[in-house]
Formats: sequence, structure tokens, C-alpha cells
Amino acid sequence: MAKLAKASFDGCDLKPLWVQLLAKLLDGKANAGEGLDVALLAQLLGDKAAGLAIQQEVLRSHQLYRSPCKSETPRLRVLALAAATDMGSNTPIEFLLENTDIELMMLHVIPEAELPSPLPDHDVAIVIASDSDDCQHALRKIDEVAARWPRPLLNPPRMICNLDRDKLYRLLAGIDGLVMPATFTARRAPLVEVAEEREWLTTIAGELTFPIIIRPRGSHAGVGLEKVDDAIELSLYLDERDEQEFFMARFVDYASEDGLFRKYRVVFVDGQPYACHMAIAGRWDIWYLNAGMSASEAKRREEATFMQTFDIGFGRRHRTVLAAIAERVGLDYFIIDCAETRDGALLLFEADNTAVVHDMDHADIFPYKSPQMQKVFSAFAAMLERRAARAGEQAA
Repeated sequence: MAKLAKASFDGCDLKPLWVQLLAKLLDGKANAGEGLDVALLAQLLGDKAAGLAIQQEVLRSHQLYRSPCKSETPRLRVLALAAATDMGSNTPIEFLLENTDIELMMLHVIPEAELPSPLPDHDVAIVIASDSDDCQHALRKIDEVAARWPRPLLNPPRMICNLDRDKLYRLLAGIDGLVMPATFTARRAPLVEVAEEREWLTTIAGELTFPIIIRPRGSHAGVGLEKVDDAIELSLYLDERDEQEFFMARFVDYASEDGLFRKYRVVFVDGQPYACHMAIAGRWDIWYLNAGMSASEAKRREEATFMQTFDIGFGRRHRTVLAAIAERVGLDYFIIDCAETRDGALLLFEADNTAVVHDMDHADIFPYKSPQMQKVFSAFAAMLERRAARAGEQAA
């Protein structure tokens, strides 16, 4: 995944490879790994439905895959437990372990097959499925045997299940210095009544008033995310969406004094926070790719400062809040997207275990990024080694 995603990120034409591998697949000459590559390429080329259909067919006959390892004698063997879902709903662990001497095995947990017995030999395992609806079966199946897993099992399913938006704000409620508006779930019918001004927002949740943030339940990467200021805008929003269930929360204006919005991604490895990226834009709905970071030297200078001074700057300012988040979430590895309010509080947008943490950015434009990402990757590898070593000491 890491190599194909990097090729797509760099603007390479993936269609020739897609055509070549698809022909092998249709001729029955492709191996299972090439079949999964076809499924991934389809998603990277924008055909998610075809990619998932191919993936489902391939996984019915083969669930275990090994990624290339830099060493013929790996210093560690990692078993990642994945769900049969789209490319954005499992932790992209390949980015974290690429070009290391750690062997990565990926076991896809599917409804049609039981977990293998015995399990593939490994030193440490990690659950990489998300809390999305299409991962629930995999999480339940893993959780049924988690207590008797033969090796350390990181990111246990019962904790991943706390990350959905309408659960997370309850989990983190009461942390001093943290702002996370309550997230509510609403079906389409009562929203239509509000849009037609036959009901008030307070009938859905007593504390909701316009403006609100709304998105389809289960959506990711900003799909369907909108700020809605009144009933008319809600009506227009619903006219453009087919989904039947939505998440809603009050809108928090987190613009800085200069009118720009700043959104931070922080990754936690074994409870320790690390800077991942910072996006700056004149719009509240920021993602790194729409913030124009590559086109602005001033923005990049600010991001570089954020990364290079994280431990004495952002990380120190919010040290207590970040520690409390790490403790309550309880996962060995997870990511938050957040901002700062004008009064200095940490505004949390979401937490998950599947956001992309990568080193794909071009070094000539972002020379400060690779050192920071390598720091994160090294911390992740060190955590895996510590857990495996600790288990070995206990066994001895």
C-alpha cells in the first residue's frame, strides 16, 4: 500500500499497472497479493465499489499476507489484524514500518472464515481495524479471543470501539482545558422536520442551536461535512444527500486573531504525543491537501516551527490535556486532529487509529517533515520491540 499510495501521491499514472494486473487476475494467473493490489489500485483510481468487490473475492480464498521486509532475518515479526474494508478504514501501518527490518504480516478478519489455528508465528500483534460500521464484525471476532491471545495484542478492540464521534466526547468529558462539543446522532426524518421549520433543533438535542456541523454517519475525510447556519441551509444540505443518519455538533469558531484557521494532527505512540502536521487556511473545514501548504513558504515556516518546537511549545501548553486524552483513550497508537481556541483551550475534532501518518511529502518543499516522521516511525518500532521484549521477560 505504501508504495502504491506514494506513486499516486506523486501523480504517477497507475492505469497501466492496473490494466496489467487486472488482465492477470481475469486470466486466473494473478496471485493473491496481486489481487489485493488490483483492489487497492481501483480505489486509488477512484472506483471504490470495484476495488471492494475485487478485494472481497480475493479475501475469500486468502486472508494472510506478508509485506516486503528489508532484512531476510527480521528483528521482529508483527501481525496486523485488519478488517475487510476500504483503504481508509484500517491503520495504514505499512507507512510506519516501510523500509525497516521488521516483518509485517497482515491478517484480514472476514465473516466467511475463522481466525487461523494456530495463528501465524509472531512477536507482537496490533489491531488496525477502525470503529466504522463495516469493521464491527472483525472487532467482535478479535475481541472474542483477545484475552487468550498468545502474544502481546496492541490496540484492543474494546478500546477502539470508544472512538466513534458520539462516544468519544462522553469518554473525554470533564477534562480541564479541553473543548469537544457533544456529538449527536439524528435520523433523516426529524432533520427534515427541522429543515421545514416544523420542529426546532432542540427537539433532537436540547443543547443544539444553529450554526451546527453536520456529516453523514460513517463518513471520513470530510465527505459530506458542512457548516449549516439555519433551517434553509439544512434543507439544501439534505436535498444533496441520500444518507439516512447523520452526526451533528455545535460549531466552534477556532479562527486565530489573524483570521486564519490552524488545524493540528498529533499522533500518540505508547502515550507519548508527537507532532504530525499543521494545516493553515482561511477556511474552517481544513484538510492538509486543501490548505495550500505547498504554495506558501510562510505557512511552511510556521508548520516547521510547530514540529521543531513541539515539546517546548504546543506539547507543553497542552501537556496535561494531552496526557489525559492518552490515558482515557488507552490505545497504544492513535491520532487526534485538533486546534486551539482563542482562549487557549485545546479543541478536539476527532480521534482515531487509522488517520494517515506518512513521509510522502517532497523533501525539496518540506525539508523539515521527514526528520519528524522518522522520529514517529522510530517511536512506533521501539514500542513494538518493548512490548515483545516485556512479554518475553514475563514468559521467562
